[in-house]
Amino acid sequence: MCRSRGPSGSSLARQFRQNPDTPARQALIAFNSAMTDEPSVASLAEALPSTGDMMALVGNSWWKCAYAARGGNWALAAYFARRVRSLQRKVAARKAKYRERLEAFEAEMLVPLFAAIETADRDAFERIFADATARANRNHVETGYGYIRWTLPSEPPKDLDLGPGSGRGDSDST
Repeated sequence: MCRSRGPSGSSLARQFRQNPDTPARQALIAFNSAMTDEPSVASLAEALPSTGDMMALVGNSWWKCAYAARGGNWALAAYFARRVRSLQRKVAARKAKYRERLEAFEAEMLVPLFAAIETADRDAFERIFADATARANRNHVETGYGYIRWTLPSEPPKDLDLGPGSGRGDSDST
């Protein structure tokens, strides 16, 4: 059963109206203000993934791109190559000091990789993939992160069917 508090409200509300400068009232005002204010640029930036988090996603996508191409699933390889490009563009947008280097990597490494994927040229893909991986590792050294040396895992990822498919999104199995 719920009792009506009438026009004067709760006893706590009455206390706040009668004693406007109490620490509890000031805390409530601050809390309500924080909850209703628009988010600041700083709070939004804090909520974004870190550069390290995004680069871990790049490495995971790079791994899946390689094994999708090796399995003949060129549509999936293209998806993961686009994912790498998208993540690196986000890093470049957030970290101006890496922008030029990442733009050059895209133009000189990813564009030819996309061409190899588009033509399903496995030999070209393997050569460009190896060159791009070596370039990424040189970039790590040149930017002070030489302890990060990416290598292609010896095993393909187990969470995806990396073999050739129809490319239309339908399933080959029922």
